Amino acid sequence: MKPTNILFILSDEHSRRVLGCYGHKTIRTPNLDALAARGVRFLDAYTNSPICVPARASLATGRYPHRIGFWDNAIAYDGSIPSWHHRLREAGHEVVSIGKLHFRSADDDNGFSQEVMPLHINDGIGDPMGWLRDPLPVRKATLRLAKDAGRGDSSYQDYDGKITAAAVDWLKARAGADGKPWCLFVSLVCPHFPLIARPAFYDLYPETEVPLPALRDPAERVPDHPYIAAFRECQIYEKGFVDEANVRRAIAAYFGLVSSTDHNVGRILAALDRAGLSGTTRVLYSADHGDNLGTRGLWGKSTMYEESAGVPMIMAGPGLPQGVACREPVTLADAFPTILGWAGVPPHPDDSDLPGMPLDAVVRDAPRRTVLCEYHATGAATGAFMIRKGRFKFVYYVGMPTQLFDLDADPQEERNLAPEPGYARLAADCERELRAVVDPEAADARAKADQAARIAEFGGRAAIERRGSFAYSPAPGTAAVFN
Repeated sequence: MKPTNILFILSDEHSRRVLGCYGHKTIRTPNLDALAARGVRFLDAYTNSPICVPARASLATGRYPHRIGFWDNAIAYDGSIPSWHHRLREAGHEVVSIGKLHFRSADDDNGFSQEVMPLHINDGIGDPMGWLRDPLPVRKATLRLAKDAGRGDSSYQDYDGKITAAAVDWLKARAGADGKPWCLFVSLVCPHFPLIARPAFYDLYPETEVPLPALRDPAERVPDHPYIAAFRECQIYEKGFVDEANVRRAIAAYFGLVSSTDHNVGRILAALDRAGLSGTTRVLYSADHGDNLGTRGLWGKSTMYEESAGVPMIMAGPGLPQGVACREPVTLADAFPTILGWAGVPPHPDDSDLPGMPLDAVVRDAPRRTVLCEYHATGAATGAFMIRKGRFKFVYYVGMPTQLFDLDADPQEERNLAPEPGYARLAADCERELRAVVDPEAADARAKADQAARIAEFGGRAAIERRGSFAYSPAPGTAAVFN
């Protein structure tokens, strides 16, 4: 395909299950639905780690967390490993970011020609509480989720408005420009909590009509998995909800934030069109991870369930298929070769072992490959690793029972097939495929060793606990609120 400009729009904490084009019956996402209608939506797209910092490091480098060692929200990407931004810039392309990056610092060379209004980890430190995994701490800051939920304004919504306006202005200034293809990375921060949505979007979803989360009653999730049970006692979001009305406010607010995000995407795409650039620009939309949104009594991200690990992935533009739904699994790591290919940048010799594949090649060739999601951060009593094998999802927890789900027959992941005799061979095959990609015990040990060293450097567990934690990273110009 002829090289084109690239507009990559990333949102934060957007579950692919909460999008009209992915089958949600309630949500209103007309702009993303229209983008999917004129392009490709990947039905089984995943983050490489269901939390912000490691997910974004994998997205940048095209490498899995266990290969790069950016394990959690306090060990952040620092520019030391080449990113697709570096590769584009080295090839003479303009590559600009606007919005949230969640790397270590703007003082690092992260590979962009320019970072506009970046959000990086708080004070260059981030969230050391995520290093505490034995025993897991009780994160009281998570109680704010329920307390804040509802109609209103927030610094994140203000930030997204500024990001969108800057992107619109940037595209307007590129109207009629020739030369090498450019890449604009627009990184919105919603629908990440706080679950507060402005009335124009919140009121699209009457509280009495929004669907309640599935499997919220403890009796519906028996037997509970020990990893998930431990996670639930660390990330105590659910304990903050006082009644069903409180839960409905949270759901309505999340839906409102998704529609707000869709509105901002629409503004950016309209600016692209007005600038006469739609015919020379390919568009990619995704999110860094999803959100459990109350399912199983879980909120936030950090699990391997579809709500959390699944992300939307939509691409459209000149030379790409239209109106296609692709069932081949993909991940954020596939963005690296995709973007370089779209820009016409040949692969670098040092990138020959990347696990990713250009998304257009995935659609064209329907390859059989193993894609990986892994987790070593806040709330993880042990390392968690997930692969897809056709319709089956396999989750391996170091030192704990495995999980195997048939996502076609059991989309809510209620029946763990792993302990059933009839699925023993399939589970063993899945584990072999996982181990061909990663040694889970070795990766788990490295993550814990790196985190233990950081704990010691910080002054020990007690020093981290005295510092406390915050519910979410502050937008530029605001301060974190510790609990």
